Amino acid sequence: MHAIRLHAFGPAENLRYETADDPAPAPGQVLIRVAAAGVHLLDTAIREGKESPYPLPELPTIPGREIAGTVDEVGEGVDRDWIGRRVVAHIGLRPGGYAELVATEADRLHALPDGVGAPEAVAMIGTGRTTMAFLHFADLKPDDTVVVTAAAGGVGSLLVQYAKNLGAYVIGLAGGPEKTALVRELGADIAADYRAPDWADGVREALGSRPATVLLDTVGGDAARTAAGLLGRGGRHLVLGWSSGAPLEFTEAELAERGITTRNVLGPGWLDKVGGDNPLRRMETAALDEAASGRLVPQVQLFPLKDAAAAHRALENRGTTGKVVLIP
Repeated sequence: MHAIRLHAFGPAENLRYETADDPAPAPGQVLIRVAAAGVHLLDTAIREGKESPYPLPELPTIPGREIAGTVDEVGEGVDRDWIGRRVVAHIGLRPGGYAELVATEADRLHALPDGVGAPEAVAMIGTGRTTMAFLHFADLKPDDTVVVTAAAGGVGSLLVQYAKNLGAYVIGLAGGPEKTALVRELGADIAADYRAPDWADGVREALGSRPATVLLDTVGGDAARTAAGLLGRGGRHLVLGWSSGAPLEFTEAELAERGITTRNVLGPGWLDKVGGDNPLRRMETAALDEAASGRLVPQVQLFPLKDAAAAHRALENRGTTGKVVLIP
């Protein structure tokens, strides 16, 4: 098979398109012929050797944890009815998704819903799962006025759609005219280009006396700091990450004077706070159901598998919209 291998931590150029041995399914596993593989921002951090929620792999390694495709073979103890079925899976701690063939545990599989393509399923199994987790803690209401950072990205584009479906008023922030146009197409009431120096003034004028009540923040940095100025008294700031490299922090005085609450949604122990059995799988199922029903339409940007390095560069340079997906 062909696969992308990383032999040394470092820049995107270290991702090499190579021939590799075909994997074989162990007991309890299936072999998937991959039709689409997701690229996550964490993949770029791991490639550079940086700390992330996942342990750094031994090298050489095949990156990637989000795949969709067709079951080719099953290992001992796995129902043979899986063979030939379209499936999607998040393969967990052990990477290997940037490849034409992947062996993974059968209990990670979801049957691909009718009408959902492989790239879109890949977007929902990882990014969609994260979105469902974010929304679990956000507790959005129809009367909320919601600010979404990185609204043209994989998570942000889903958040915009979900909030609008709920009936909320949505302000989507994105960088550049192409991305703000997409945010408008997704239904945002206001699409603001955070690169413009006076973007917040334009948003305030459009809002009139209405303050923002929720800031869904995946970016941090200057954009989030300016967006936080739109929050009214008692506003909620929910953090999923800080792709800018700098989290937004409030002083104690700001929190006290404005009554703002701030929360790192996916901080330590977050799964325990969700509760119930197998919360990750429940959120995967919920995300796939949203796509199958058409309520959420994942935005995807496709790259050939051999161009994984270009996909990483584009993601790091904020040159992508939606979920980045590799096609073998």
